[in-house]
Amino acid sequence: MRIVLLGKNGQVGWELQRALQPLGQVISLDRYTDSTGLCGDISNFEAMEHIYMTIKPDIVINAAAYTNVDGAESDYEQANLINHLAVKHLAQLSERYSSLLINYSTDYVFDGSTDMPWLETDMALPINSYGKTKRNGELALEYSGARFINFRTSWVYGVQGNNFIKTMLKLAKNREELNIINDQIGAPTGAALIADITAQALRYYFINDKPQCLEGHYHLAASGTCSWFEYAQFIIANAKHTKDSKLLVKTVHPIPTSEYPTPAKRPHNSRLNTQKLQTQFKLNLPHWQHGVTQVLKELLA
Repeated sequence: MRIVLLGKNGQVGWELQRALQPLGQVISLDRYTDSTGLCGDISNFEAMEHIYMTIKPDIVINAAAYTNVDGAESDYEQANLINHLAVKHLAQLSERYSSLLINYSTDYVFDGSTDMPWLETDMALPINSYGKTKRNGELALEYSGARFINFRTSWVYGVQGNNFIKTMLKLAKNREELNIINDQIGAPTGAALIADITAQALRYYFINDKPQCLEGHYHLAASGTCSWFEYAQFIIANAKHTKDSKLLVKTVHPIPTSEYPTPAKRPHNSRLNTQKLQTQFKLNLPHWQHGVTQVLKELLA
């Protein structure tokens, strides 16, 4: 099985390089041209066409994305190019070459207005530019006729890249007090978990008698929920228990979103109902604290 991984150096892509190895031949690419002449820049349409024509992949995994939520407000054109138009092009190529396309989306396609975890069938009404570009990418997948699995996930973190855990550790070393938002709820989801679930889902897909029944949108998030404030408390409490802890922080204050204005609006409810994923692929999703604890150990080692 030939697998093309795009965005190999991002948080999820980094972990996918490990998780995909047992499934077949993995060609991992980033935005730069490698020694074989392949370029994984998804906004370079000619480069993508060359990849499909040369490799004829069974699976293409798009782990590349524009993820600067606030930046998308002022740089919508670039965000839309990466999250929408490039995904549309990948879907068209996947349909032409009969490749299965794996894509990753976000809880930000929802407006966050309800009190219940979001279902895949709930209406997507993004409230910021980033969410709109990701939703446009999803619609492009649906209209393309390609075989696809689109994983919506939330609050992603990992050892690689920038994320909330690294930000909290940095701030906790330099400030005695922190103010953290307490009225946005979600589930911190590790890049390693996303990668492992992707690999497990792919294996199940290719041994299934009716794989087409497994295609579509899925919510992929760790179990359990918390606010950003509770998330920060957990990070700091665990970091303080490590040997040679050098954290300066003494107090973490909960604040409402209104006291921390940002260019992009954030949904208050980012909880995702993952029952469809667990049922369709016979999978279990661990509590968010397990993955956070593991990454903290690696980062603080």
